[in-house]
Amino acid sequence: MADKQKTKGSEKKHSRKSREKSREKPVKESEPAALHENPISALPPGEQSATSAVSKTGPTETGTPVIKLGASASRGSGGQFAHVTAAPSGMEGAISEAEATHVEKIPNKIYEAELYRLQGELVKLQRWVKATGARVVIIFEGRDAAGKGGTIKRITEYMSPRVARVVALPTPTEREKSQWYFQRYIQHLPAAGEIVLFDRSWYNRAGVEKVMGFATGKQVQEFMRQCPIFEQMLVEDGIYLRKYWFSVSDEVQYERFQSRLNDPLRQWKLSPMDLESITRWEDYSRAKDDMMVHTDTAYAPWHHVLADSKKQARLNMISHLLESLPYYDIAEGDEIKLPKRPKSTGYQRPPVSVSKYVPDRASQWVAEAKERKARRKAKGQRNTDTED
Repeated sequence: MADKQKTKGSEKKHSRKSREKSREKPVKESEPAALHENPISALPPGEQSATSAVSKTGPTETGTPVIKLGASASRGSGGQFAHVTAAPSGMEGAISEAEATHVEKIPNKIYEAELYRLQGELVKLQRWVKATGARVVIIFEGRDAAGKGGTIKRITEYMSPRVARVVALPTPTEREKSQWYFQRYIQHLPAAGEIVLFDRSWYNRAGVEKVMGFATGKQVQEFMRQCPIFEQMLVEDGIYLRKYWFSVSDEVQYERFQSRLNDPLRQWKLSPMDLESITRWEDYSRAKDDMMVHTDTAYAPWHHVLADSKKQARLNMISHLLESLPYYDIAEGDEIKLPKRPKSTGYQRPPVSVSKYVPDRASQWVAEAKERKARRKAKGQRNTDTED
């Protein structure tokens, strides 16, 4: 009996030691699976200088850097900044547009100052592109009402339309539908010294055409296979290709749609496809995820832009674009000096009556506004006298 109790006690002691030892022993976590298992992305980008200069902030050896979003707080459609932290190495996770972001208001003074500074850098980029013969392609994709158009306007505001041009193609014609899919986009690619901004691009096939049934499953699969090869050809030929996905939450998108609905100047922005994007939100999310798996490559990576705040999106996107290109300031040449006006040789302009001028409505409106202001002031004075 004593032997049994002794044996039982030693077993308990041994099991207790085993449990303590197992708690002390660190558990080896399984390695996360690769985000992108597309075999095309494993292809070497080549040794061309253009390929090596694709992006200074591109993917690392462990894969594309992924952003982790902060906890939910307040949201807004503009003038706010979202806190973003990079995920630890080896812990990448896909960006979810349904994730909430913690945002803070960006003061207008800071926003305008930084935007003006960035636009000055864009002018330097333009000079560099023109002087070196560089070719730049910038693709803007993302949800409807995510702020792509507004960002494009800020980029091109002070740039020459002869250097930087925007391509926003309409629905393909019957003839274009019979062509190779990429054919209608190839003719818009830049020549030397040009920047082309695609407001929507060949990625329509992986997005709206797939979700809305405008393309067959076979056509979508063919696109997913050909697109990385097509983009690799562009990069290896020396084109600087940048791809941006503007990500907006469903709540903010709905707010912006509602704002457009109540604004007669922007109602034209609400198309039937925009309305479909509300009811097919998850379909578009799945289509985007599938597109990223196949087309987020080492030589042409996607860069996500958090766009719940329009101001944040504009500053972050333009800043990243400038950081990713190897441009430098190039002087215009000799200092520009205005020549002195020569003395008159006796030329006299013809009288105004012989030419047709547009009516001076501006002066008329100013006079009417002054008259209304004077009437209001006189009426207020009369009311004051009556009270006295």
